[in-house]
Amino acid sequence: MGIMGDILDVTANGGREGIIVSAISRKANLSHYAVLDKCEKLVDAGLVESVKNDRNRVFQITEKGLGFFQEFKRFQSLVESMNLRY
Repeated sequence: MGIMGDILDVTANGGREGIIVSAISRKANLSHYAVLDKCEKLVDAGLVESVKNDRNRVFQITEKGLGFFQEFKRFQSLVESMNLRY
């Protein structure tokens, strides 16, 4: 869940133009293939969408993804306030 949260965070900060896989990899500190795998799962869940632009495939967070990410951050805060590990 933490990795998915990191990817959602990066895509949310990518703005309307979206963000390419290599940028997600760098910012989330994950391998290229791990990002592709997780992004496909997020696309299947409707949290992220994949868009082909002129040269690249970019990922953009959806409204559903933004709502999920906000709830996820609330959950993280609650867990941290209780000194629990997840």
